[in-house]
Amino acid sequence: MNLTDSIGSAAACLTTLSFLPQVWHSFKSRDVSGVSLGMYSVFTAGVALWLIYGVLLGAWPIVIANVITLALALAILGMKLRYGRTDGHQRTPESG
Repeated sequence: MNLTDSIGSAAACLTTLSFLPQVWHSFKSRDVSGVSLGMYSVFTAGVALWLIYGVLLGAWPIVIANVITLALALAILGMKLRYGRTDGHQRTPESG
């Protein structure tokens, strides 16, 4: 592995791992009040495009990192949609 690949792989690992604390916190607390639905929607679409870009280039560090990041971003987005605040109240599975 050359220096460029090493730097790219390290960057991919760090940026992907940065999502774990948010996913874990959101999963445990079901508190997604600080998560922006608009930001995560646009971010998730961007990650999907990075994934496609990586596939087209055959750049496996980009592909692997973005597959994982996309899964984590979708998890947060899904929790935001399920548990997000509407009209000032926390939604629960029972309230719809």
